[in-house]
Amino acid sequence: MSPRHKVEGMTDQATEVEPDIPGKFTSASRTTLSHIMTHNDTNLLGTVHGGVIMKLVDDAAGAVAGRHSGGPAVTASMDEMAFLEPVRVGDLVHVKAQVNWTGRTSMEVGVRVLAERWNESAPPTQVGSAYLVFAAVDADGKPRRVPPVIPETERDRRRCQEAQIRRTHRLARRRAIRELREKRAAEGFED
Repeated sequence: MSPRHKVEGMTDQATEVEPDIPGKFTSASRTTLSHIMTHNDTNLLGTVHGGVIMKLVDDAAGAVAGRHSGGPAVTASMDEMAFLEPVRVGDLVHVKAQVNWTGRTSMEVGVRVLAERWNESAPPTQVGSAYLVFAAVDADGKPRRVPPVIPETERDRRRCQEAQIRRTHRLARRRAIRELREKRAAEGFED
């Protein structure tokens, strides 16, 4: 048997993982954080400040990353934070997060933000979404390995595949920017 294997359900582009860390199912770390928005959360327009929502997103995603990795995890990046609808004072906001993909020391957490009036029984409306990358760290702040995520449903498998596409794009963007900066430096341009 090979010393490395791929997690079931991942595409050929999946990051290989070592078999000595058992995988965790998507549902094992999935969580929802709920919060009622108050006047303290508003911006100058009287709606909830985007930064308040972003903090809730980061808090929920951080909890999921820590639960999945079994210890501390730090935010490495936030991708595609989309605000779809304004959030108002009196809205009960639900931030739902789950691990979509894992690498050797990092993981992507997908987040959906829903809002509903605190005193009404209408179904919640999706008001935002985001993807965050977390790195698991040890007590010294050094990267540590994470368990592979095991998708449980067809929806989880789709999210895992989409996460791999986002990862490929993030890495290509970083590489292209680094190459451009090196080229400009070699040509004598200072930034």
